[in-house]
Amino acid sequence: ASFVSALLQQVSTQSSKNLMISKFRCWEALIKNRELLWRLCEREIVSRYRGSVLGWGWTLLQPMLMLAVYTFVFSTVFKARWPDLQQAGSLGFAINLFAGLIVFNLASECIGKAPTLILSQPSYVKKVVFPLELLSASAVGAACFHALTSLAVLALFKMLATGGIPITAILLPVVWIPLICGCAGLAWLLSATGVYLRDLPQLVNVLLSMLMFLSAVFYPISALPERWQPVLLLNPLVHVIEATRAVLVQGAPPSILYILLGIPLSLGFSEFSFRLFEKARRGFADVI
Repeated sequence: ASFVSALLQQVSTQSSKNLMISKFRCWEALIKNRELLWRLCEREIVSRYRGSVLGWGWTLLQPMLMLAVYTFVFSTVFKARWPDLQQAGSLGFAINLFAGLIVFNLASECIGKAPTLILSQPSYVKKVVFPLELLSASAVGAACFHALTSLAVLALFKMLATGGIPITAILLPVVWIPLICGCAGLAWLLSATGVYLRDLPQLVNVLLSMLMFLSAVFYPISALPERWQPVLLLNPLVHVIEATRAVLVQGAPPSILYILLGIPLSLGFSEFSFRLFEKARRGFADVI
């Protein structure tokens, strides 16, 4: 009896491990090809600035130029102010604006590239056996690198405005788990759809332009009338931006509801998108 019990326990343990692996095939694929994924991310970052005079400096210069323009327009022309950094004036507005821009730019870079990721690499589809799911993952990895560079600039602005960085900043990796998983899921979904629907890149560009103004980048969610706040909260980026500002600017922890719902939902969405990508890839060679 004890032998049978031990055997059943071993079988049950092994089955549960296999079940967990089968539940998250996307992360299993990324871990299995982690070295290749690292090389693809490195190539994506280097190729972006190859041949340019400033090179990696554009990673810092581009968001700072955008920040300067947006800050001037909204804080000087429209006299907008942020409630939690009123004493910092335009610099306080710039900090909150920049925190939102970092999140939006990360998502925008992943989503904007996704529809053409497979179409731009036909040789990977037709001529070689290649894990195509890594193309989307490498785009997300490169976007995260650029976001980390912008975070260093934000930290400098924050120290100039208030004299320090809140301790809650160490919670940012937890806050960004839903963001990164969601971007990976959207990249897999859009890259697969883009093979079959060639109008998708144009549609995505239009939606991204609208999304910038509907993601609470230039204003806090509390600035909206109460009747419109629930509508804007349907946008997942709003929650990520507000949580990012909380830990980086306000020195407050993210809401428990954001953590308890955001992480499981984003993990489930990324796995769902990956499985759809796996099914759709069977027809890539015929369409391309």
